[in-house]
Amino acid sequence: MAESLRSTHSTSAPTTAAAADPSRRFQADKTEWDRIASTQQFQDLMATKKIFIVPAFIFFLVYYFALPILVGYAPHFMATKVIGNVNLAYLFALSQFFMAWIIAFLYVKAASNFDKLANDIIESAESRAVAPQPIQGGR
Repeated sequence: MAESLRSTHSTSAPTTAAAADPSRRFQADKTEWDRIASTQQFQDLMATKKIFIVPAFIFFLVYYFALPILVGYAPHFMATKVIGNVNLAYLFALSQFFMAWIIAFLYVKAASNFDKLANDIIESAESRAVAPQPIQGGR
């Protein structure tokens, strides 16, 4: 379990003094972290991440292993010449580089949304930490 809340995907410049100085960031102990992890905001963040990450991972895994499977089980198809000596297998292999960059680009775009949700969670946790706690068992 993490001992502090931090946005690790932020690509923009720090906008507050706390963001500029890591020592001034909100620090959550284990109990606070467990409470934050059980909030609806945090559950929504994890669900939002899963909606992107799981399908992207499955797609890329299938796409990546399609090349050796097709070369092994459909060698004549993959040997089909497209331009000169360039065949489908070479084009498919080259396309994997482009697909990796496309998925990375899509993740960077999605991560900005993840960062916004994470920052909202941090701000909520900070405001609860600053708010005065009710005195229990008072006179």
